[in-house]
Amino acid sequence: MASVGDRIREIRESRGMNQDRLADKAQISKGFLSDIENGKRNPSSDNLLRIANVLGASLDYLMKGEVQEEEQTRTVQIPPELSIAAQQLNLSYSQTIALLDAHRSVIARRSTRKVKSFDVKDWIALHQAIREVFGE
Repeated sequence: MASVGDRIREIRESRGMNQDRLADKAQISKGFLSDIENGKRNPSSDNLLRIANVLGASLDYLMKGEVQEEEQTRTVQIPPELSIAAQQLNLSYSQTIALLDAHRSVIARRSTRKVKSFDVKDWIALHQAIREVFGE
């Protein structure tokens, strides 16, 4: 039976990412990541969440090896303006989806008034604002 570390390694390798890059992006040491992948240590929930975010994987999959039904059938429509902005910003697919999700989260908390459609500049500005707030 595959462990958390096995699933992390599997996804990391399928994305063509080495341990150095994943560890750097998840803000953990390469040695700690190696220990996780080799089953010598268990990550905290905070570290596992950071790893999942970098890999674009769900916590359910990393912890239990299960993919939720919703995730299997979820179709994502990326607006053309976001696609262009993502190319200009050199964002990965998972970073693009995270930006789209952040946008949807903000919109969901606003009033029911008509919301302005985002153009490329708006998507870039949103990305930069998120980076400033979260220091990425």
